[in-house]
Amino acid sequence: MHILLIEDDKRLSDTLRYQLEQEHFLTDTCQDGADGLDLLLSHSYDLVILDRMLPSMDGLTILKTIRQKNIQTPVILLTALGELQDKITGLDGGADDYIVKPFAFQELMARIRCIIRRPPSMLGHRELVLGDLCYDTQQNILSCQGRSCTLSKREGQLMELFLHNPRQTLPRGMILDQVWGADAEVEDGNLDNYIHFIRRRLKAVESPIHLKTVRGVGYRLEEGHV
Repeated sequence: MHILLIEDDKRLSDTLRYQLEQEHFLTDTCQDGADGLDLLLSHSYDLVILDRMLPSMDGLTILKTIRQKNIQTPVILLTALGELQDKITGLDGGADDYIVKPFAFQELMARIRCIIRRPPSMLGHRELVLGDLCYDTQQNILSCQGRSCTLSKREGQLMELFLHNPRQTLPRGMILDQVWGADAEVEDGNLDNYIHFIRRRLKAVESPIHLKTVRGVGYRLEEGHV
């Protein structure tokens, strides 16, 4: 999962980024509202953790702007404004959840897990695209320039994770946690087998996209043949 954290308190931002990355979430940070909006309009994220009071542009304006542009990325508002009307305004403005500062990191993680459990259709994702490669998350169909094949459930989960995080090296531990679950007892060989299957699927649709092995770390989905 790729998270964007927009929080102007640098100390809190750095702490949350470290904690999220310890949970194997890829995390980008930003301390300015206008810059945060630019990132949201130019990149694909799975979740946004958004402070409400920010320099340049407040979080509620950012939220309303992306919703008007039909960007349905889940958003957790993180704010010191804890009155009932503040919560109502934030949720009616398009937030998926609302956390009042100060808060415990365990509570934030519980709310993130709640969002992760939602079906893909509720998260606004159906077709994921990288170059000429397209993956239909509802039909489990991988296609490239008229050629297509069907992926198994596990293959689809892996493909979805890589397409959400293109050109980024995903550690093996993160992949296992995100696809099999943090508590699952999975041998490393299972991941190796499924990486092999994904590569066969990419070859079957003659895609220029490939999975690169980053020795000692994990894998990266990128353009260009091996």
